Order: sequence, then C-alpha cells, then structure tokens
Amino acid sequence: MTRLVKAVSMKDMATQVNLYEAKTHLSELVERAANGEEIVIAKSGRPRVRLVPICTRSTPRRVGTLRGKIVVRKDFDEPLTELFERP
Repeated sequence: MTRLVKAVSMKDMATQVNLYEAKTHLSELVERAANGEEIVIAKSGRPRVRLVPICTRSTPRRVGTLRGKIVVRKDFDEPLTELFERP
C-alpha cells in the first residue's frame, strides 16, 4: 500500500494524491472527504480536481423558518413600465 502525501498551503489544508493512488484508494478517499477532509487529486504533480463533501450541515434544514417574514406584493408580476420609460 502506498503512502498518501499531505500538501499544506497557507490558504487551505488539503491532502494531495496522484491520480493512480486516487484510483487505487478511491473508496478510502471518498470516506475521508465525506468526513470533511479536502482531497486534491493531481496528475503529473499538477492539481486537477478537488474532492469535497456535498453537504457539510450536521443538522437537516427546517422547512418554513421564514414563513410570515417575507411578503410578496400583489403587484409583483405587473410590468415595470416606469423603469423603461425615457424622460
């Protein structure tokens, strides 16, 4: 088993692996990314893609939290003629 190389930069911390290692250890890398780690896949030493989790929310979103706080006026879909009239 090959050793995965860590590349650290000032703007973000990521683990960089070459494409061959990524193909060999894809399931492991997906699990690590799902747990919040950023994985950079490089080809010939040049970063090509970043593997990050889809959703980082620990709690599900609540539906309807803005109910009653947003008001849509009755004339919302009326033409905006005053914006297009020339003086």
